[in-house]
Amino acid sequence: MRTVGVEEELLLVDPESGEPRAMSAAVLARAALDGAEQDVFEKELHEQMLEFATHPQSSMESLHAEIVRCREEAAGHAGKIGCTVAALATSPLPVSPAIGVNRRYQWMEEQYGIATREQLVLGCHVHVSVESDEEGVGVVDRLRPWLTVLAALSTNSPFWQGKETGYNSYRSRVWQRWPSAGPTETFGSAERYHRRVADMVATGVILDEKMVYFDARLSQRYPTVEIRVSDVCLHAETAALIATLARALVETAAREWRAGREPADPGVSLLRLAAWQAARAGLTSELLHPQTMRRMPAEAVVRALIDHVAEALEDLGDLERAREGCARLLRDGNGAQVQRALLERTGSLRDVVTECVRHTQGAGRTGSAPLG
Repeated sequence: MRTVGVEEELLLVDPESGEPRAMSAAVLARAALDGAEQDVFEKELHEQMLEFATHPQSSMESLHAEIVRCREEAAGHAGKIGCTVAALATSPLPVSPAIGVNRRYQWMEEQYGIATREQLVLGCHVHVSVESDEEGVGVVDRLRPWLTVLAALSTNSPFWQGKETGYNSYRSRVWQRWPSAGPTETFGSAERYHRRVADMVATGVILDEKMVYFDARLSQRYPTVEIRVSDVCLHAETAALIATLARALVETAAREWRAGREPADPGVSLLRLAAWQAARAGLTSELLHPQTMRRMPAEAVVRALIDHVAEALEDLGDLERAREGCARLLRDGNGAQVQRALLERTGSLRDVVTECVRHTQGAGRTGSAPLG
C-alpha cells in the first residue's frame, strides 16, 4: 500500500490581535528545548511561517491523527513564547513579511525582488510513494488535469493585506510569480523529466532543483511524487481528505501507466485556465471539468474526481471516507467560505484570524460536521 506524508505551513500570529508574528526562529529554538522530534518542524522563507512534516503513513486515520498532533505541538511550542499558529494560506491582516536569515533566501530576494518579499503564502504538500522515477513520471504525466480539483477543495485564502481579493485561493495566484511554478507539459520518461529539470537549473534563473516548483514533481528528498497545489487547509480533516484523494490519484495514474494508457493532454494553456478558475471559484460556483475543459458546477466536477479514482479508493479502503469528506465540504464550506462567513458575522478580520486559530486546533465547529 502506498504511503502518504503531508507537509503543512502554518502562520504564526499574536493570539490576541491575530497579527502575524516573525517568530519562527524562536519557535524552532523552543521546540528544540522541548525535545521535539528532529526534522518535524522546519523554517521557511519568511519568519512568520512554521512548517511541519508528518511521517509516511499507510492509514488515513493515522495520517489525520498525526496532522492533529503536529498542529497541537506547533501551537504548544509557539504558545510558550507568546504566539500561536493558524492554518491560513494568506494573512487576512496587513503584514510586512520578514525574510529568514539564510543564504538561500537572500539569493532569492536578490534574484526575484519584490516577489520574494511579498511571498508570504502557506501551502499543503502531499507526498505519495512511488516505486521508481519511471513510475513517478508516469504518474505526474497522468494526474495533471485533476490537480485543479484538489486545489478547489482546499481553497483557504480569500483575503490579502487586509482586503477581499475576489478569489477563494489568492495564495495560488501569488505563488505563480515564481518562474518555475505551475502545470507542466507531459514528459514521457524519467530521462526526459530529469533532462528538463537540469536544463532549467542550467539557465541560472533558478538556483537548483529544489526550486523546480511544478504542480506535481518527483521529490528531491523522498521516493515520492509531491503534489503541491493545495492551500494549507483550515481543518486537519480537510488536509487528510486532500491526502486521501492525492493517493488515489497517484494509484489510478500508476495503473494507467502500467496498462500503457496514454495520458490525456489538454495542454499547459488550458491547465493554467483550469487552475485560475479553481482559484477564483473554489467550491462556490463552476470549475473546468478535467476531461472536457468546459465549465460545470463544482459539485459535478468533484463527483467526477471521485468517480475517476473510485476503484483505487475502494481498494485502499478509503472510498466512503472520501465521499463523506467531499460531501461535507460541499455542504458546509471549505476554509475560504468559513473565513468569509466569519467576516460577515464579526465584521472584523482580526476576529477572523483569532477564530481560525480555534478552527486550526479543531474548535469552532457546528455539531459533528467540521467546517473547512
